[in-house]
Amino acid sequence: MARRAAASLVSRCLLARGASAAAPPALPSALRRPDGTSRLLPGVLQRFSTAAAAEEPIAPPVQVNYTKLLINGNFVDSASGKTFPTRDPRTGEVIAHVAEGDAEDINRAVAAARKAFDEGPWPRMTAYVNTQLDILVSVVSWPSTMLTDGRNLPLQERSRILLRFADLIEKHNDELAALETWDNGKPYEQAAHIEVPMMARLMRYYAGWTDKIHGLVVPADGPHHVQILHEPIGVAGQIIPWNFPLLMFAWKVGPALACGNTIVLKTAEQTPLSALYTAKLLHEAGLPEGVVNVVSGFGPTAGAALASHMDVDKLAFTGSTDTGKIVLELSARSNLKPVTLELGGKSPFIIMDDADVDHAVELAHFALFFNQGQCCCAGSRTFVHERVYDEFVEKAKARALKRVVGDPFRKGVEQGPQIDDEQFNKILRYIRSGVDSGAILVTGGDRLGDKGFYVQPTIFSDVQDGMKIAKEEIFGPVQSILKFKDLNEVIKRANASQYGLAAGVFTNNLDTANTLTRALKVGTVWVNCFDIFDAAIPFGGYKMSGIGREKGIDSLKNYLQVKAVVTPLKNPAWL
Repeated sequence: MARRAAASLVSRCLLARGASAAAPPALPSALRRPDGTSRLLPGVLQRFSTAAAAEEPIAPPVQVNYTKLLINGNFVDSASGKTFPTRDPRTGEVIAHVAEGDAEDINRAVAAARKAFDEGPWPRMTAYVNTQLDILVSVVSWPSTMLTDGRNLPLQERSRILLRFADLIEKHNDELAALETWDNGKPYEQAAHIEVPMMARLMRYYAGWTDKIHGLVVPADGPHHVQILHEPIGVAGQIIPWNFPLLMFAWKVGPALACGNTIVLKTAEQTPLSALYTAKLLHEAGLPEGVVNVVSGFGPTAGAALASHMDVDKLAFTGSTDTGKIVLELSARSNLKPVTLELGGKSPFIIMDDADVDHAVELAHFALFFNQGQCCCAGSRTFVHERVYDEFVEKAKARALKRVVGDPFRKGVEQGPQIDDEQFNKILRYIRSGVDSGAILVTGGDRLGDKGFYVQPTIFSDVQDGMKIAKEEIFGPVQSILKFKDLNEVIKRANASQYGLAAGVFTNNLDTANTLTRALKVGTVWVNCFDIFDAAIPFGGYKMSGIGREKGIDSLKNYLQVKAVVTPLKNPAWL
């Protein structure tokens, strides 16, 4: 079901079209040369389908009920009593004031997680739904202690709780999607029809893994019995980003819980609301107290305290490469806890000369502009073969001008506001840098409207590899189109980046596709598609795009310790 939903996301995003275009705005001063002429591509029309952006914001169909920290199964105030505002990206207005966690709150959360791991039932639960024991207790009158771990702690199977959690996610789909859109600015249709169902799919996937995590018995030289045990690693610290709060919650929490660990999770300060609501549902599903603790707060305080905590056994972080370096350093300077990092990217999207240009334009548009361009694997370097380059640029411009930008709660809107004023201004600075460095601004280039954090869909052509817009992660709706001549050239240029998260390849030639998929130094290559995600597909990067993988079987390895147990055998019948 979720897989079909993910596929339909691509279809909807690629086929979506806007309403009639609005009147062109005045040309911003940054886009005028000293003589008053335009820096834009000759003949460009500054029009976007923005009718939705001009109307009053739609009232979100949800209430904010959870703004406190979740520690040891209870919603509590921060130790300091401080709160911070979380804002609506459509207007910049305050949605709610949320408890501001700091080092003391991290200490409380870690203590709860440690107690839940060392003394609680979660690591000791059976992994699967043990219906046979249920029958024996009810029919054969076995004592109820058969369903405990010996200390009267119930063995409610981990898979059963995760499956109930997935059911509750589906039941509260609309509320979760509305909170995500309100706090983040992404289109409600994207959150409700794609991301929340995908979250439920992820939790069912990991529920299925709970009884398939096992060790090995291996032969050894001489008379010894050797077991390889896979044990839960302990208390996992997790820090999630603001661009996909719900999905990143699932990517982190799912494998950690499946392996029997306990968790302290820090939300992004920009988007705390959906994670708090989701954690409440997880406890409603039967999760024991202290197993998942959620602390909202800021990176330099709560995040740093979690990364450097001496009683945290494992750390997982998704965010920028610069912050990832700090997280890794804090871990090393404390207790050398293992760290999984999913960081930035500058993904190449390579369009060969045999491409169906119309289809390539749609796919490249989706690869870059999806989620307001706030996607770590966005196809932000669009490499186009010189034979189809001019045609591609013209059609890419036309597609961008049809993009529907506006209130993300309105049906048919493709692009909402950027997350906040900091990201909004950063994107505009990159646009000015592109203009100043000599790239041709094909369309866009300015803010949209006079309130909120909306940015015009922007395209640059004649982009050169050394420009900032071609090297640095913009994290916004800015497409850079580069020209190349042959396969060897584009491989070399695509790999000439500090990042290696993902890449897209668009070609009808199987040999070309095979050459590129093996030559590109990235963690994921999408061939004639983009942003296809499934719970079973591992995700992560090469180089400065991170360490380790999330999703799939590889994600489980992040949350397991490997132990060898060697026992001598006396007079073995066989070896």
